[in-house]
Amino acid sequence: MATVTSRPGPSWASLALPALLFAALAGALAMKVDLVDPSPTGPMLAEPRTVEIAPRSFQYRDSGEFFRNGFAVDGPVKTVTVRRPLTIMKYQVTAADYARCVADDACAPAEPGFVPADPADTPVTGVSYDDTIAYAGWLSARTGEVWTLPTDRDLAFAAGSRFPDDALGVDIDSTNPADRWLADYRREAARKASRDPVPQPLGRFGENEHGLADFAGNIWEWTTTCNRRVNLDKGGRVVNDVSSCGIYVASGKHRAALSSFVRNPKGGGCAVGVPPDNVGFRLIKDTRWYAPLLVALRDRGFPL
Repeated sequence: MATVTSRPGPSWASLALPALLFAALAGALAMKVDLVDPSPTGPMLAEPRTVEIAPRSFQYRDSGEFFRNGFAVDGPVKTVTVRRPLTIMKYQVTAADYARCVADDACAPAEPGFVPADPADTPVTGVSYDDTIAYAGWLSARTGEVWTLPTDRDLAFAAGSRFPDDALGVDIDSTNPADRWLADYRREAARKASRDPVPQPLGRFGENEHGLADFAGNIWEWTTTCNRRVNLDKGGRVVNDVSSCGIYVASGKHRAALSSFVRNPKGGGCAVGVPPDNVGFRLIKDTRWYAPLLVALRDRGFPL
C-alpha cells in the first residue's frame, strides 16, 4: 500500500512576507515617480478631533426607494459586519474651518444667510455636496492625510442608536394604497421642521454611545451614497436597481435625497418629503496605508 506523506501547509509568515515586500516596493515606487507626495501642501494644519468606532456587527436598513409590485415598501434590513475601525470627525466641520478653505481659494463660499456669533464653535451650513468634496481634498492636502466624505452606511455605523429608521411600517403584502398613504403622511408629519432650526454650537445635541457628537440634531450631513430606486418582485428579489448619482443622501433626523449642487434644502432641491433644517458635513479619515496611492490613481483617471 502506498504511503501518503503529509506536508505542512505554508506558514502565515511565508504568505505575508511577499505581500509586505510588494506593498513596500509599490509605495516606494509611487513616491519615486511623484505619484504620491506624503508631505502636506502649504502650511500644515492640525488634524480635526476624531473618534474611532470599534468594529462590530449592526443592523442597517438599505437607503433608497423600494417598490414591490408597484407599491412602496420598506428597504430591507441587513446585518452588516464592519471589520476595521472607522476614524470619523467627532464634530461637524465648523464655519471657521470651512472659511480657511475659502481663503485658500480651494472652496466656494458657503451660501450667505445665517452668520454664527462664533464661527469656530458652530458647524458650517449652506454647503453643497460638491463643496464638501472640495473641502475634503483641501484638508487632505493640508494635513498629509486622506479625508473623505462618509457613505450613508458609514454614518449609520458611527451614529449607532441615533441613526434614523425610515420604515413606513406597512405590511409588505398589503395592496391597499391607503395604508401606505397614511403611513407616509404620519411619517412626514413627524418630520416637521425643528422648533429652533438655527445652527447650534458644537456639542449642543450631545454625544452618542460611541462619542460621536451632534448627529441627528438640526444639521443633516452629506454622504457619498447615491439615491436609488429599487424594484422587487413578489418574492422580494431585486428586479432592477437604478442609482441617481446626481442626487445624494444626506442623513440626520431622517434621510433626505438632495441634488449635489443644493446648499439650502429649504429653497428646493429636496427630492422627496420634508427638507432638512440645514445641511453640513463631517469627514472620515482613511487610515489604510495605501489610501494615498488610491487617491493618486483616481486623480489620474484610473477606474477603481
